[in-house]
Amino acid sequence: MNRPRPKLLETTPAGLHCPIGGFYIDPFRPVDRAVITHGHSDHARWGSRHYLSASPGEPILRMRLSEEAEFEFLDYGQKTTVGGVRVSLHPAGHMLGSAQVRLEYRGEVAVVTGDYKLQSDATCDDFEPIRCHTFVTESTFGLPIYQWREDSEIFADINQWWRTAASEGKCCLLYGYAVGKSQRLLSGLDPSIGPIYTHGAVEKGVQAYRESGVKLPETTSVTRRIETEAANAGKSTSGEVTKRRKSSRAAKLDWSGSMVVAVPSAHGTPWMRKFGTVSTAMASGWMAIRGARRRRAVDRGFVLSDHVDWPGLMNAIVWSEADEIWVTHGSTAVVSRYLNEGGLQQRLQDHRSRSDWQHRRETLSAREIQSYWESTPGDDVSSENALPGNESTNESGDGGKPTSG
Repeated sequence: MNRPRPKLLETTPAGLHCPIGGFYIDPFRPVDRAVITHGHSDHARWGSRHYLSASPGEPILRMRLSEEAEFEFLDYGQKTTVGGVRVSLHPAGHMLGSAQVRLEYRGEVAVVTGDYKLQSDATCDDFEPIRCHTFVTESTFGLPIYQWREDSEIFADINQWWRTAASEGKCCLLYGYAVGKSQRLLSGLDPSIGPIYTHGAVEKGVQAYRESGVKLPETTSVTRRIETEAANAGKSTSGEVTKRRKSSRAAKLDWSGSMVVAVPSAHGTPWMRKFGTVSTAMASGWMAIRGARRRRAVDRGFVLSDHVDWPGLMNAIVWSEADEIWVTHGSTAVVSRYLNEGGLQQRLQDHRSRSDWQHRRETLSAREIQSYWESTPGDDVSSENALPGNESTNESGDGGKPTSG
């Protein structure tokens, strides 16, 4: 007679919970004990009493969370016991310090991936496959159309775009999320083309990465350059009058040939005016959809994601050898249907809001969806309107308006 499997994980209003160990993984609300997969704000939230996370991400987590909280950091592969459950953290490849959470209790093993990718990344440790009984995976880009090219190809395109713009006397503005994506972008830039500047939010992340030993090209924050130029000109840098002087001097500075790595929210704001004639680009997995670039109103879109693509997602599931798959964060309905057709047991665990089109899409066969994408490679799939049976879209949740990429 088979012994009942221990209940290592359950979903609750506060997030994914380990009832045996008495802790949560990336909780949505303040809890007593939280295990954090990485330092992005949708996973590492304020208010919990005790945080457990991977050592490489310590500078980022301390930058993001309250100093009053208790922190505990583990090296990758190091084990600790929490409430009788053996816990270890393993590289996820998403960003610096990102970790999969491995739980073991009485021979039962569960792995929670958090956000992850399989591509190699100079700024963080590569994803480590882990065998388990239950595999909880993200599916942010869980559609067959999302298949990433090699980083070397993308960075070659980015640097060529920069060279061309520099030869035309333009300043390049490259948008990426402040922590993780921006530092990955910096690692692939060719500093011989010109000087590299950063938005203030990006520079904070740069300093955290440098503190962790990640090698990045020399950067200067935009604000620091403006202040340095003002100081060199003998100007004071305080008071309302000075602000007007700084703004005037910023507009007169020559930014041509420079690369400025900035956050997406800076696009289209008065902050951009200081750079003169610019060429703009966005780096994100969402740039695989032409309509996304059009909505962002940027000149170029580079498909570079810190999340797993469709082939990587399928590989990670196979490598886990798990007999139960939980799918969360993104295209959960499609991935779950696809796995069911392949005979794998799965559970929908979409903790974020899902739009109407995502619910309707559950009635479609995943293989029908894949066949549809493959049969219409030239179509503009800028919205889920392209899916058969969808008459309208509502860009909410992970499958619509992106919050990270």
